[in-house]
Amino acid sequence: QVQLVESGGGLVQPGGSLRLSCAASGSIESISSVGWYRQVPEKERELVAAIASDGDINYADSVKGRFTISRDNAKNTVYLQMNSLKPEDTAVYYCRVVVLTTTHGTGDYWGQGTQVTVSS
Repeated sequence: QVQLVESGGGLVQPGGSLRLSCAASGSIESISSVGWYRQVPEKERELVAAIASDGDINYADSVKGRFTISRDNAKNTVYLQMNSLKPEDTAVYYCRVVVLTTTHGTGDYWGQGTQVTVSS
């Protein structure tokens, strides 16, 4: 099994910054693609940023130039640096990783979600 633990959410004023982390542990042989998604009540979960298995990086138009996704393969950790935060960035943020496990082949795993609130 694979476990994902997210951290770094919280309350921040408009214009502020936060860094989200998502640490994966368990039966991991390798991690291919990783991504961050967000969801607000009564809306579908949307992609914020992702790193594909070939290293290609994709951002939602609404966060381009403000957010940066990165990964530390040695630590099996994914980060989302969020700068110049806006009230409309308020949401629950989820990480997602596609993992080749040592026991069950390839699996798609989600974090538990972390609340980000941007408000003065």
